[in-house]
Amino acid sequence: MLRRMARQLQFPAGDAISFAEYNRAVFERFARRVRRLPRKEAFRRRGIGHESLFDTLVHILNVQEVWLVYIVRGRNSDRELEALFEDSSRHPKEWKGFDAYSRRVWEGVEETLRPLGSRELGRKVKAFWMPGNYTVRDALLQVSLEEAHHLGEIIGALWQKDVEPPPMTWIDTRRALSQHVARRPK
Repeated sequence: MLRRMARQLQFPAGDAISFAEYNRAVFERFARRVRRLPRKEAFRRRGIGHESLFDTLVHILNVQEVWLVYIVRGRNSDRELEALFEDSSRHPKEWKGFDAYSRRVWEGVEETLRPLGSRELGRKVKAFWMPGNYTVRDALLQVSLEEAHHLGEIIGALWQKDVEPPPMTWIDTRRALSQHVARRPK
């Protein structure tokens, strides 16, 4: 059973776009929910992976950006990544900076994934901190699963305060995205 887990998951490019759309939609739901909390609650150190709810959301953006805007595009030299990691806009301290950074990341993710074909999802990519062989498809799964992990931390923190987290099921989110697209003016 465990040996089978090492198999590569296969999905076409259209599914990759669907994963990215889902990730963004769920992320934005959580950002809205955290934003509605009193500032003190959104920014309070809680002992979760990245301390505050706000900083956990920022970390999710950091992961999306480094993998899907840099690593997948082959922008992984020490010079490029060092400059990225030192970029102060990646570490906003207020909602205004968060909004600007969030837009930049999600636009970059869309720009990266839009032209990818199914064959390119199997292309090898490399991050200096991760040993082994992996693909663009693996990078997309990595950011998706990491986002889910960190949103789980936020869910737990919200439940501790009797705050209901936003819905995040795949089916509900995809339905909402489909309805949003259907309502857009043509």
